[in-house]
Parts: sequence; structure tokens; C-alpha cells
Amino acid sequence: MTFHNSNGVVGRFKGGAWRIRLNPSHGEEEPILHRSHLQTTLPTTVSTRSTPLCKLGLNAPAMLKGKLKLPAPDKVRRVFPDRLGSLVAGFDEKDNEIEVLEFEIESGEELEPIQPGELGFQRQSNDGDEAMDDDVKDQIIRQKPNPVSVLKSISDEEKRSDLEYELSQREINLEKLQRIAGAGIPDGGGLRATAWKLLLGYLPSSHDLWDEQLKENRQKYANLKEDLLQNPSEHVWKEYEESSTKRNEENDVDGPLRRHEISHEDHPLSLGTASLWSQYFQHTEIVEQIDRDLQRTHPDLPFFSGDSSFSCKNREAMKNILLLFAKLNPEIRYVQGMNEVLAPIYYVFSTDSDKQNVANVEADCFSCFVRILGDSVDHFCEQFDNSSNGILATLSRLSDLLKVNDEQLWRHLEFTTKVKPQFYAFRWITLLLTQEFKFESILRIWDTLLSNPFGVQDMLLRICCAMLLCVKSKLLSGDFVANLKLLQHYPDDINLEYLLQVAKDISPDTSYYCLSL
Repeated sequence: MTFHNSNGVVGRFKGGAWRIRLNPSHGEEEPILHRSHLQTTLPTTVSTRSTPLCKLGLNAPAMLKGKLKLPAPDKVRRVFPDRLGSLVAGFDEKDNEIEVLEFEIESGEELEPIQPGELGFQRQSNDGDEAMDDDVKDQIIRQKPNPVSVLKSISDEEKRSDLEYELSQREINLEKLQRIAGAGIPDGGGLRATAWKLLLGYLPSSHDLWDEQLKENRQKYANLKEDLLQNPSEHVWKEYEESSTKRNEENDVDGPLRRHEISHEDHPLSLGTASLWSQYFQHTEIVEQIDRDLQRTHPDLPFFSGDSSFSCKNREAMKNILLLFAKLNPEIRYVQGMNEVLAPIYYVFSTDSDKQNVANVEADCFSCFVRILGDSVDHFCEQFDNSSNGILATLSRLSDLLKVNDEQLWRHLEFTTKVKPQFYAFRWITLLLTQEFKFESILRIWDTLLSNPFGVQDMLLRICCAMLLCVKSKLLSGDFVANLKLLQHYPDDINLEYLLQVAKDISPDTSYYCLSL
């Protein structure tokens, strides 16, 4: 598929990559958008795919089947799936239903700009909004608010108190938890870790079932890790020890040492398909790719980067999670960018104040990582690009959402400058905005994403649309090159709370709705 525009731009979508070639007379480089280049740390001029993508067969489990109408408030549905594809044979599939109660969305209203970490419920009237200059609106978005004008603001202490009270209840009210968490979860005390586990359905709403559920899931993860991530030599030696112990118990007499017989499938040079060593070496390339990506994960944070034993331990645990996911899902395997989606979960769970939870962070992260990917895994799969669940369909939904909420801006991007969502929102959507903001802002955004009663993808598209609306004046005055640069390097001085409120006020995408099955 090829397109041209008046700026001398030629683009072509081929093999999962959008190639944008600027007019050679302008002396510009040729930026490439590609799955393997979702991270900002990678060169934008390399176009080869470095990671094999999934090759799903017709009989492969459908992770996200079809698009459904927005459910009525009284419908019961599963927001996050327990399993993904062929995820875990050892995990029993249990219904993890969350009742979607009444959720009223008021559109067209706008909050006073507020500082990150605060939430104001005092809204402005819409009178005179149309006459307001776009430059003035952009200025409001970025300026520091007057604390006096932010009435009835909820302090972190008040939010912390409300959240602690709700989490201490014997039966958690998920609707109330969604409202509280959606306004932002205060740092510290392990509140965010516990809230995210509940919002993702990893913890049941009944507090009495937490210990049993955690123990069961953690043991299953330990079994999977032992079966799939253990070095074959360790596996063979363990079998030998077990058999030796059994013989000693039966004979209960001392005797000469027995020579351990090694089959043709046990040695490292075996090429047999049933060989543990052959299967082990098949994933060597994936392990190397994961290691490279983890080295580039948030290089500015000592938690993830550096040579300290602490950061090395964190990367090792994250590698286990990603590798186990790849082995359990051979159709999907590992795709570059999954490390970025895992990073916020692992960080939040690792900073839990509960020592027992921190000791089992790897097991808890794995299950929650699967639940988050369950809503967007098709975006990582090249074969699904043109399906109703693929990334192109999601980008089209974003375009439709912008058209409904601001047709002027939509026309300018689509027809005047021809800046298509494929050029900037591919990374936004696939990586759940983990590359567009500072890390602390990512955690705040995810509070809102995970708290949405209609699922992550619904709120994600609204936030992406709000990101466009919040820089409307710059986009209307920019050409193709200026707008592409702006959206690929989104401004970091945006008032995040204002942006999230704009997203909440946006008319939801009711034409399509992605239901996790």
C-alpha cells in the first residue's frame, strides 16, 4: 500500500513496517517505523525485523474475538483474561468476572488545570469555550494552576486514607476501587501494587481468599519455571538423584556405585526434536534478544540499568518472565517492546511494602503481565495487522474517535498534512504509552488505564485522542515534518492531570469494543 502527499512524501506499508521517505531535496533522513524499533533508544534508520513475530494458524486460540458493542451497564464481563493463547497448561482457567456497574461519562466539561498528584472536582462552565483561542488553551494546559482556584482538591493523604480503608474491607467494592484508583494512587505503602492486582483480577474481591489464591498461583509458576526454564543438565541430574534415592530406599544396603546411563536425547549435541538440549538451544536467540532489550529498558533508572547486583537481579527476573511467556506461547513468542510493558508492573510490585509479596514478585508479575497483554497481544502480531483485532484496525478507531471529538483537527492531520496515526500512534498503542512520558507519569497513567470499567484499550484510545487535543494549536500551525516530530517526541510539560481529565470527558468509542475472552 503506497501513498503520496504534497510534501513529497512517499510511504509504503510492507512487512509490518511503515516506511516514510521525505523529499530528497529537503535533505532529510528516512525515518522508519517498525515493530522492532518501538523503543526510542533504537536507530530510526534500520528497517530489518530483529525479532520473529507470531505465525498463528487458523486453529490457534482466538485471544480477542471480534468487536462487540459497548456493553450495557448491567452486563457482567471479564475485563482481563486469566490466560493468553496456549499460556499455561498448569494454570486452571477460572472465571474472573468483574461486574460493570453504572458508569456515567459526562462529555464537554473541562477541569481547571491542576498539578500532577492532585485532583480537582470544580469544573468550569463551557460558556465561551468556542471563542477561546487555541494558543490560550495550550497555555492553560501547561501553566501552573492557582491553588486557590482548585476547590475541593483531594490531597494524597485523603486519597491514601480512602484507598487504605477500601483495601482493608473484607469484601472489596471493585466499582469504588476503580473510582479511587482512577484519580491516582499515592506512592508508598504498597497501595498501588495491591490495587493493580485487584484491578487486573489477579486478586479476588474477597479478602479472605487472598492467601489461598496467591499461594496457589505462586506454586504453579514455580512448577512452570522448573519445567521450562531449568537447564537440561540440572534436569537430568535431578532425575538421577531421585532414581538413586529410590533405589537406596528399596535396597537399603551399601554397594558399588552405578554408572548413570545417558540416552541419545540427554547430551548437548543431540539434534532430536524430543531432546531437552535441542529445545533449550532453540530459545538461545530469544534469550539474547531479551537481554539486549532489558539493557535498554529505562536506562536512566538504576532500578533497571547498571551493573549493580540489584539491577542485575531485576533484569534476571524480568528475563525469566518474558522467556517463560515466549515458551508457553510459541505462536507469539517474544516481541521487542514487551519488556517495556512489563517494566511498570515489575517496578510497582518490587516496591511493595509487604516482604512476602516482594519475595514472590516474579510469580505475581508473570500473571499480571499476561492479563495486561491479553487486551493488546494482537498488536504485536504481524499476521493480525489487517484483522479486526490488529493494530491497523485500532489505529483506525483512534482516527474515528478524533473525528467525532474534533473534526477540524482530524481533517488537518488526515488531509492537509497527511500525518496518519500509523506514523505516531503505533508506538503509543502497542507499548501502552510507556515510551512517551517520564516513568512516574507512566505509573499515574496506568492507574487510570487499569481502573477503566470498559478495559485498557478503551481508555488508551481516549488518552491518545486527548494527547492530540492538548497540542491542537501546534498541530494546526504545523506541516508534515513539524507535526510528525511533535507527536513522535510528545511534550513533557503537559499537565498530566488535565490530559487525563480530557481523556475521561472524551466521547467513548461505542462503534467498536474489544471484549477480552
